[in-house]
Amino acid sequence: MNIDKFKRLLLEELQCLQALRESSKSSRAPVELDQQSVGRLSRMDALQKQNMELATEHRRQMRVKAINAALQRVENVEYGYCLTCDEEIAPQRLEFDPAIACCISCSK
Repeated sequence: MNIDKFKRLLLEELQCLQALRESSKSSRAPVELDQQSVGRLSRMDALQKQNMELATEHRRQMRVKAINAALQRVENVEYGYCLTCDEEIAPQRLEFDPAIACCISCSK
């Protein structure tokens, strides 16, 4: 198994997620509730958009944690082995998701 390849994929995804986080920072900012500047429907749309972006950011943070955990397993020479049964994870499964922590049998 080519650990360096998976480490590179993990680092690339981590950089991409960090760039997305920075570019969407303004979408997560508090919504101005001044009724003089925008109408009620516009505020509702802005609040909905903000909530969707906050949920997206939460999922992004969870993915960053999974990637960081995978990178830690790379450093500890534990990458590619199931955290539950300690069997080797199929390379095709790691190709699909390099941050995966369990083999197909244990993920059921």
